[in-house]
Amino acid sequence: MEQPIVNGVACDATGATFAVVGISNIPTDWAKVFSSLANADLTLDAAAGRGGEQAMLGAVAEAASGGADRGDRHGDVPPPSMNMTPPSVLNLNAYLMYALGKVARRRLTERLEARGLRLWHLTVMTLLADLGPQMKTALASRLDMNASDLVKIVNDLARIGQVDCVRDRTDRRRVVVELTAEGRTYLAGLSAEIASADDEILAPLDAAEREQLGSLLRRVHSHLERPPAGVARGRGYGPPAPRTGD
Repeated sequence: MEQPIVNGVACDATGATFAVVGISNIPTDWAKVFSSLANADLTLDAAAGRGGEQAMLGAVAEAASGGADRGDRHGDVPPPSMNMTPPSVLNLNAYLMYALGKVARRRLTERLEARGLRLWHLTVMTLLADLGPQMKTALASRLDMNASDLVKIVNDLARIGQVDCVRDRTDRRRVVVELTAEGRTYLAGLSAEIASADDEILAPLDAAEREQLGSLLRRVHSHLERPPAGVARGRGYGPPAPRTGD
């Protein structure tokens, strides 16, 4: 049976049933391929090789049901795990943070994109809410962003009324970016949506466990985070304080 695509059912010598699917860019003897992979003689069902979604769904359903009409012993064998993560890698915290971070970023991105925003828009708005009005140069430095990229983000937010560029009240020579009243309301709603993503991801944890996890993550983040050159931590947007010995 030489086919470029096969989906259906295969049986080994004991009568056990397997759902199989294979795709190749050349005609392939799938019986030999699957026999080699299973290290056993397999017989492909006549339905295999006909292709089509319905055939595949039927094959999977038949295999899952235990293949009672074939008299096999499939029901006595626990189904294989669908978890593709090697167990030992779950002992590596760096891997866990990477894997969970991918999921968290996807959930966060979905909520931002629903509003036509990206992560940088959220970051700029949050920084303005936390630290107050900032010069664009200070924003770019604090966020370690290219100045031209920062300008695009600020322009996006200004266009939808979330931020405004105004004269500094203490130094009229400077122009600063500030969050508008509408922007603060908008950010509060956006933060609530993001909190719902937290709830989805952290569903297995109770409130105390979530607080402990958050505390630990903030400690690690603080350890790894280094302020950009020339920018001191804390409120304000003036020039950096001179270093000792300058």
